[in-house]
Amino acid sequence: MSLESEYLWYIPNVVEPGHRGDAAVEGHNSLETLTSQAKALEEHGWKGALIGTGWGRPDTFTVAASLAARTTTFEPLIAIRPGYWRPANFASAAATLDHLTGGRVRINIVSGKDNLAAYGDSEGDQAHRYGRTREFMRLVRKLWTEENVAFAGEHFRVDGSTVVPRIEVRGERRHPKLYFGGASEAAERVAATEADVQLFWGEPLDGVRERIERLKALSRDLDRDLPPLEFGLRITTFIRDTTEQAWAEAEAKVAEMAKGKGAGWNDRQRTTAVGQQRLLDLHAQGEVLDDNLYTTPGKFGGGGAGTTWLVGSAEDVTRSLRKYRDLGISQFVLSDTPYLPEIRRQGDQLLPLLRN
Repeated sequence: MSLESEYLWYIPNVVEPGHRGDAAVEGHNSLETLTSQAKALEEHGWKGALIGTGWGRPDTFTVAASLAARTTTFEPLIAIRPGYWRPANFASAAATLDHLTGGRVRINIVSGKDNLAAYGDSEGDQAHRYGRTREFMRLVRKLWTEENVAFAGEHFRVDGSTVVPRIEVRGERRHPKLYFGGASEAAERVAATEADVQLFWGEPLDGVRERIERLKALSRDLDRDLPPLEFGLRITTFIRDTTEQAWAEAEAKVAEMAKGKGAGWNDRQRTTAVGQQRLLDLHAQGEVLDDNLYTTPGKFGGGGAGTTWLVGSAEDVTRSLRKYRDLGISQFVLSDTPYLPEIRRQGDQLLPLLRN
């Protein structure tokens, strides 16, 4: 049985204005500005939004809780780092927010390198880092679904731990979904055994198909004991009224990026992860892949979801996203800038087509 598709947006959560071409205005990250985006998401058909994380940004959990308190249906997909949180502290915080919001919490576990020393973390070795992430996800899920938890792992240990308030079971939802990304072998083994949703960047269809097949096989080989892994796509969707207008404006935007050498687009990334390198390498295959996957932004520091764009009319982009859906993608995290106008435009023009 195919899963129902869900469509989320992205709230960047950065101190510096002008993120990825957004309007550089005063108060760009004020509670009022961010709340206006969250409320617009509710009003224009979106399920919620991914909220970015990283040392040097506002605290993601605090931002998510503030926005959830000012909305009624908005579901924050809260990015968090295992090295920044201890499992029991995090499980308690998330359970509390889930209780207060009536089950609106989603979590994105981030294991990529950050400025570890700045917040007292030192586990930068890949095998150690992903081993810790696997334990973190396993323990958090146990704390949400069991009582009086005893756990003794290589990285974490608890004894007699019961998180309150308890996560309320809501239909098939036993706890907040755990989203996860990463394309290295170590990351994929974590996803195959512990994640609820594996997020992909905007790769061509063949690359996504290959990774889905590999992760399904890994889930079987590693004896996954959770419900089947779901799959998501995090990508920029550049939409205009016509195909021609979309391409003209996308090329003009990339030309501006080139002038500024990508300033404001890379989220201060210090290292290039395996998945990010896969995106950056796509430009060598051509400026446009599949029907309308634009790779040129990656030449100028696109970074993450800004590296490749789906460009076209709402009808063009709908056709492309449906092809990803046919591969097994059920979770879509879309965005473009300026953020607030695009929430409205794409909510009104793209989402109705996707839901038909």
